[in-house]
Amino acid sequence: MRKITLRIWTLCWLTLVWVLLWGTFSAANILGGLAVALVITLLLPLPRVPVEGRVRPLSLVRLILYVIVKLVVSSFQVAWLAIRPGPPPATAVLRVHLAVKSDLVLALAAGILTLIPGSVVLEIDQKRRLVYLHVLDVGSEKAVAAFYRQAETLQRLMVAAFERDTDWQPSASKEDG
Repeated sequence: MRKITLRIWTLCWLTLVWVLLWGTFSAANILGGLAVALVITLLLPLPRVPVEGRVRPLSLVRLILYVIVKLVVSSFQVAWLAIRPGPPPATAVLRVHLAVKSDLVLALAAGILTLIPGSVVLEIDQKRRLVYLHVLDVGSEKAVAAFYRQAETLQRLMVAAFERDTDWQPSASKEDG
């Protein structure tokens, strides 16, 4: 039942995106979007992503609020760095270890780290759970420590929202490998 619900949701979402791209809500656009969605889902299926934990709604809300706050604060910080007088800020490539179990949560964490202004993920070492990021404004030890605290907080919130030990059930593919 879950698989069918997910397929229907995917078809509806892709159809909506098609209609929004065309900018006109009409029967032809809806049918065209549905046709494109069917072609995409049937001919170009995504690999199955194992879901190994359980979503904790309250922890997920905390994670979302944290990300929103970081988006707003860091956007102002980056804007200030762009308009302030003086030399450009120091940048560096920093390595962060994310102790998450799931590849899905690792990818989500990397996406959030890139989304927050001032850092861009350059590489993900999936096996060792290392993420290499280009970070803006790391001219002092205090700034570097603040970045690592941010990454640690994000990791803690991600684990609380998706990977608590009590809910964790490794997928069959990980048990085999």
